[in-house]
Amino acid sequence: MSEKIKNNDRKGYSNKKLAAYGTGQISDITAYQTFSFLVFTFYFAVVGINIILITIGFIIWSIWNSFNDPFVGYLSDRTHTKWGRRIPYIMFSLIPMALLVFLLFLPPITFGITAQIPNFIYFLIVIILFELFFTLYDLNYTALFPELYVDLEERTKANLFRQSFLIIGLFMAFILPGLFISDYSNPNSLAQYQTFGIVVAFVIIVPGLVFLKFSPKEKKEFQDDYKDAPGFLGSIKMCLKSKSFRWYIPAEIANWYVYGMLPAMVPLYGKFVLGITDTLILSMLLALSFISVAIFMNILWKPLVQKIGPRKSWLISMSIFIATLAPLMFIQDAITGLVVFFLLGIGMSGSIYIIDIIISDICDEDELITGVRSEGAYYGVNMFLMHLSTVLVFATISLVFTSVGWTVFEPENVTQDVIFGLRALMFIFPAIALLIGLIVIYKYPLDGERLEKVREELQKLHDEKKSRI
Repeated sequence: MSEKIKNNDRKGYSNKKLAAYGTGQISDITAYQTFSFLVFTFYFAVVGINIILITIGFIIWSIWNSFNDPFVGYLSDRTHTKWGRRIPYIMFSLIPMALLVFLLFLPPITFGITAQIPNFIYFLIVIILFELFFTLYDLNYTALFPELYVDLEERTKANLFRQSFLIIGLFMAFILPGLFISDYSNPNSLAQYQTFGIVVAFVIIVPGLVFLKFSPKEKKEFQDDYKDAPGFLGSIKMCLKSKSFRWYIPAEIANWYVYGMLPAMVPLYGKFVLGITDTLILSMLLALSFISVAIFMNILWKPLVQKIGPRKSWLISMSIFIATLAPLMFIQDAITGLVVFFLLGIGMSGSIYIIDIIISDICDEDELITGVRSEGAYYGVNMFLMHLSTVLVFATISLVFTSVGWTVFEPENVTQDVIFGLRALMFIFPAIALLIGLIVIYKYPLDGERLEKVREELQKLHDEKKSRI
C-alpha cells in the first residue's frame, strides 16, 4: 500500500460519513426504547396480564436470548459477503424489526379475546420475534463501531455523532407516544397504542435506510478476519477468558438494569406518585433526562474521557447518577419531578457515552491476542447480559408488586405500600445496582499505561495489515 493511501486512511471520516453512521442509531434506539418504555405498562395495565405471567414471559425470553445473542454474534463474525460481515444482517432485519414494534400493540384482546392465556402466549411470541430481529440489527450495527473507528480521538468524535442521534431516537420513543396515547395505563387507549405503532414503524425504517445508503463501509484490512473467527462455543469462551471483559460484565448489567427500570416505571410512577395524568408531561420526564444527556455528553463527558480515560470517568458518572436518583424517593409533584429528571441526565450521560468506548477497548485488547477482530462475539455476549438485566428488572418489579398487593393492575387500589414500592423501584434498587457497578469498575484493569500500550501495539498491527492489502 502506498504512503499516500496510509496517510489518507488515518485522516478518518468526514462529518457527513460520521453523521450517516449515526442515523442508524435512531432506528436502533427508537425500536428498543419504545419496547422498554411501553411493553410493561401496555401488557400489565392495558391488556391486563398478571405480573407473574409477565415475569415468566421475560424469563423464557431470557433463556431464548442466552442462545440467540451469542449465536448471532458468532454468525456475524463468520460471515463473508461483498457487503462485509455486518451490513447484510442490518439490511435483512430493519423492516421486520419495525413491523414487530407495531405488532407489539396488536394482541388478541384487540379482536375481543380477553382471556389471559391467549394474550400471554401472543406477548411471549412477539417479544421473542422482536428480540431476534432487534439483535440482528443492533449487534451488527454496534459491532461496526470499533471496526470503523480505531483510535480514541476517532471514537470519541464518532461516538458524539452517534449519541446525538441516540437522543433523537429517545425523543421518538418517549415523546411521540404522548402525541397519540391519551393515558398509558387506560385499557381504552388500545387503539391509540396501535396508531402510534404504525407511525413509529416508519420512524424506525427511514433512518435505517439512510444509514444503509450513506454509511462508511467495512474496512478492507479486516475482510479476511472471518477465516480465523472462533466457533460458537469457542467465541463465548474467548469472551469470558478476557479479564477486562469479566470485570466489565457486572457494571454492564448494573447500568442496563437502571436503564431498563426507569422507563418501565415512569408511566406508573409519574401517574400514581407524582399525580401526572397528561401523557405528554409523563413523556417529558424521560425526555428532559435525555436533553440533559445530550448537553452533558458534549460539554462534560467527551473532554473528561479524553483527559482521564473511560474507567475513571465511568466511576464519576455512576457516583453522580446515584446522587441524582435519591430525590425520587421523596418528591411528590410534577414540577419537582421535571427538575429531578433533568438532573438524572448528568450521570446517565456519562454511562451511555462510555460503555461502547470501554467494550471497544476490550475488543482491541483481544485483537492483539488473537490477531482478528471479534466484535460480533463480544457484542453477542454483551447483548445477552444486557437482556439478563431486563429479566432482573421485571423480577424486581414482580417481587415488589406482589409484596405490596398489586399483582393485577388495580388503579383504584393504590395504597401507601404501592406508592413506597414505586419509589423503591425508582431509587433503592437502581442505587444498589449502580453501587455494585462502582465497585467492579474500580477493579477494571484496562486503564492507564496498560490501555496506552494496547493502543500503540494495535496501531502497529493495523499498519501491518494495511501493508499486505
